Amino acid sequence: MYALVEIAGKQYKAEEGALLKVDKLNANEGDTLKLDSVLLLNQKGSVAVGNPFIDGAVVTATVEGGGRDDKITVFKYKRRKRYKRKHGHRRHYSLLRVRDVKGA
Repeated sequence: MYALVEIAGKQYKAEEGALLKVDKLNANEGDTLKLDSVLLLNQKGSVAVGNPFIDGAVVTATVEGGGRDDKITVFKYKRRKRYKRKHGHRRHYSLLRVRDVKGA
């Protein structure tokens, strides 16, 4: 059984026991989250698709920590124009452990 869940505008595949690396959430380590924005639900081969979400479907997850990703370097360059720009950033993330996937 798995579900497609929308978290902070992005879609993730949530299976029981899976570890999801999502954009930073305002939650402390050890908090339990109930995610009700389920877009698709697969139960034993039968697929339910929401419009946009499935009523009654809930994914339960626990926050296991967080941190910062590796640095991403963005380099812009235009040849023969003396134009160069170097910029980088590190994305903050939260780790979610999926505990349960319940259908409607």
